[in-house]
Amino acid sequence: MRIIIDAMGGDNAPKAVVQGAIDAAKEFGVDIVLVGHGETILRCLNEIGLDNLPKGIEVANADDVVTMEDDPTSVMREHRGSSLVVGLKMLADGNGDAFISAGSTGALLTAATLTVKRVKGVRRAAFGPVIPTKGGSAVLIDCGANVECTPEFLLQFGFMGSIYAKQFLGIREPRVAILSNGTEECKGTDLHRAAYALLKQADEAGLLHFIGNVEGRDAMLGAADVIVADGFSGNILLKSVEGTALFMMSLLKKTFTKNLFTKLGYLLCSGGIGAMKGMLDYRETGGTALIGLNKPVIKAHGSSDARAIRSAVRQAVQSVERGADKELAENIGRLSALKEQKEQ
Repeated sequence: MRIIIDAMGGDNAPKAVVQGAIDAAKEFGVDIVLVGHGETILRCLNEIGLDNLPKGIEVANADDVVTMEDDPTSVMREHRGSSLVVGLKMLADGNGDAFISAGSTGALLTAATLTVKRVKGVRRAAFGPVIPTKGGSAVLIDCGANVECTPEFLLQFGFMGSIYAKQFLGIREPRVAILSNGTEECKGTDLHRAAYALLKQADEAGLLHFIGNVEGRDAMLGAADVIVADGFSGNILLKSVEGTALFMMSLLKKTFTKNLFTKLGYLLCSGGIGAMKGMLDYRETGGTALIGLNKPVIKAHGSSDARAIRSAVRQAVQSVERGADKELAENIGRLSALKEQKEQ
């Protein structure tokens, strides 16, 4: 298996990316291609005590870099020689099995859509992070790729998220719900109500298991396995979850360091706190999959350190092995058939 990584993307690139790639190649036994400025990557290797490329690590030179300030719509035109675009072209040309970048989200979305391309029949690719819930985990789709959506987009998000939840969460029949401001069928905007009707029809046709609307509170309590949202609402929920997690961890730290007795209390329950921290830590969970493309593309967190890059590689390996993109390609036509049936 060959994983391609944008070595120049992210706040801590390239050193953290290089170190994470080396750790992942050792742990997962995969080949990794670091795409970026060759001399800079080799210098990073020297800084971490290596004179030569370790086993399983390759370098593909790319002199240009896409920055966070670059307009995503101009990346393919003005930055064709960037590590981001060169790496995605390698993936599209069959020179790798998956791609990872911690760089610009908008640039990654645009470049991946134009190079790797969407699965035939998919209207829009969507970001589908796995978020922690009281019931375990849930797929949130979309969380930022598509701010403005149509009812058909949300229908496809539910279908794609259901396949992803089966493959990655091991749920035989994922419960699909629309993120809304109430559980009643009449709640939400015109978009939500129209999407509700389409998802209900898909449920009746046996294409997915739709359970209706879900509020943000209940979504986090495990009411659904797939949370369908437009990119605007989904992104707000995701960032709220991240912010709440950071707040809770800081609150726990403050509580347990108050005095000697609370410190002793921490020692007694440190195992459980560590497990909770790991569940909420993006460095352990990996990145966010861009669902709906022909090959796996993973968006790692912009602040990724070496540990986070290693986790993103693990996620990429799982994506290749489980083949959710292939299952989507084989089944997306069933939604088209449902639409044709409705129009007759």
